[in-house]
Amino acid sequence: MMYAIPLGDDGAELRPLEPWQADEFLAHMDRGREFIGARNGLPDVVTDLESSRAFLRLYAEKVAADTGRICGIWSAEGTLVGAVILRSLDAARGRAEAGCWLEPAGVGKGLVTRAARALVDWAIEVRGIRRVEWVVASGNEPSIAVARRLGMTRDGVLRQSYAYRGEVHDEEVWSVLAHEWRAAKPGESD
Repeated sequence: MMYAIPLGDDGAELRPLEPWQADEFLAHMDRGREFIGARNGLPDVVTDLESSRAFLRLYAEKVAADTGRICGIWSAEGTLVGAVILRSLDAARGRAEAGCWLEPAGVGKGLVTRAARALVDWAIEVRGIRRVEWVVASGNEPSIAVARRLGMTRDGVLRQSYAYRGEVHDEEVWSVLAHEWRAAKPGESD
């Protein structure tokens, strides 16, 4: 996909996140464990070096099979502060599901939106995906705001479809279609 993509003029970068970076990924999870865990189950999965390596290995296998991808978001200071993922990628069917998270140090800088924009653009323009989905718990306003900033449309609500830490939540499905994505790009609308 890339070696590094600048995420603007502030020095932040989007880069592939790979198993050899398990130490750095675990340190990121440890810094953001409570904050990320409020809405995302990943901190419950990545708890030590081996589980960190296993999670990144899973995504390395997805990259090799062309069924998913994970890219880290590095701050201008060179610290891993979040990630964007393609949880699933099905080029034959033209569908992908994107997601994201940040630790507190990365919040409020537009990093997730810029990173997700780069990942969605890659999925559509390079991999030929026609529909990118964003599935989010209905109460996760920051993630819903990212979906809106990406120009996604709310397709619907899956009622009580997501059990997390003893509570059942509704999930919203947001999506953008390739032709909508292209039409919204500066200088590329018809």
